[in-house]
Order: sequence, then C-alpha cells, then structure tokens
Amino acid sequence: MKANELLNYKNWIVVGDVLNHSKYAYKILNSLKKDGFNVVGVNPSANDKEVYNSLRDIPYKVEVLDLCINPYKGIKILQEANGLKIDKVLIQPGAESPEIIEFCKVNGILAIEGCALVELSKA
Repeated sequence: MKANELLNYKNWIVVGDVLNHSKYAYKILNSLKKDGFNVVGVNPSANDKEVYNSLRDIPYKVEVLDLCINPYKGIKILQEANGLKIDKVLIQPGAESPEIIEFCKVNGILAIEGCALVELSKA
C-alpha cells in the first residue's frame, strides 16, 4: 500500500502537538478536517479539552493513525494502538525510528512513511 491509498479511509487520528499552530500536527489535523475526514487530535501531554490524551478515549473506530510526534513518545502510542487493533499508521518525517518500524512489522501494523499534507495536496 502507498501513502495516498490511506486517504481511502475516513476515520483518522493525528498524534502530536495538534494545538500549536506552527507545528505540522496542527496543520495535518486541520487539513484532514477541511477535506471531510473524521479526525481528532491526540496529545498525551496536553491538558486541554480540545484534544484527547489517549487513543482509548477516541469515540470511534480508528482506521489510520497519523504519527507526528517524536519517536520516544511514538513507540508508546504505537503500543497503545496495537492493543486497540489500529493497524495502519502514517509516519511523518521526523517521527520514524528503527524501533517504530520494527514494532509495526512484528505486530502486523501497516507502517507507511510519508506526509499527509503532501498526499492531500495530490488528491
């Protein structure tokens, strides 16, 4: 599967600094919303009612996880995602690590490295 094929799925989450207007997580979240995706933001360290702190709190079945967070936190997010049977992840530039790729491979999670903003601009 290629990154652009993930756009066929409509239930997404974006994990990262989704409240900071200067960060890519914020831009990705809002671009997905604008294009009609069912998407919310997750930031494990945010204390704000606009975002979720945990994947477990998402009120719908997540089809694609957009990982836009540092790899140290990202691996913990993927462990939670695996427990929730989320099996597709788009890994943004800078969020990847050998550990994350290996975790996805071992656990049957489809991991695609790419940029949601680039894919949305082509759609």
